Amino acid sequence: MKLIWNRILIWVKYHKIEILLLTLHHLLYLGMLFFCLNPWQALIFMVIHQGLFGLFLGSAFAPNHKGMPILAKGSRIDFLRRQVLTSRNVNGGFLHSNDFWYGGLNYQVEHHLFPSMPRNNLRKAQKIVQAFCQEHEIAYYETSMVQSFREIFLFLHQVSAPLRVKPTPRKKAGLRIRVRLAKLL
Repeated sequence: MKLIWNRILIWVKYHKIEILLLTLHHLLYLGMLFFCLNPWQALIFMVIHQGLFGLFLGSAFAPNHKGMPILAKGSRIDFLRRQVLTSRNVNGGFLHSNDFWYGGLNYQVEHHLFPSMPRNNLRKAQKIVQAFCQEHEIAYYETSMVQSFREIFLFLHQVSAPLRVKPTPRKKAGLRIRVRLAKLL
C-alpha cells in the first residue's frame, strides 16, 4: 500500500510541475506575441503557427498507423504481433531525412515494442527486429513516405465510400400538400 501511495505522490508532484510549466509556456508565448506584435498581427501569427504545427504533427503521426489493420477488441494476439502488424515504418529519405522529420517515430514498430528506448537507437533496433520477424514469419511492413500517404488516402477513400452514395430523390412534402389542397378546391 505504501508503494502505491508513493507512486501517487510522485505522479501528483510531477503533474503539478507539468501544469506549472505548461502555464509558464503559454504565458511566455502569448506575452511575447502581444509584446512584439500588435493584437491583429499576434492573432494572425497564432492562427498560422498553430495551423502549420497541426499540419506537421498530422504528417508525422498519421503515416504510422492509418490504413493498417485494426484488431478486434477481444482478439487473442500476442504483444509482439499486435505491435508489428498494426504499425508501419516509414523508411529512408535522402540521408535519413525521415529521421529528422519524424523525430525517430518513423521507426514506429520499434517504438511500440520498446517505448522507453532512446530514439537514436531505434534504427539499430530495427535491424534486429526485422531479422527476428523474418525468422518467425511475422509480416514486418516498411514503406516510403509518399507510399504511406497513398495508402492512407486509399484507406480513407474506401471507408468513406458509403458517404459518397447519392441518396434517392424524394418528393418534397410541401408539393404533396399543395396538390391535395388544389384537389379539394
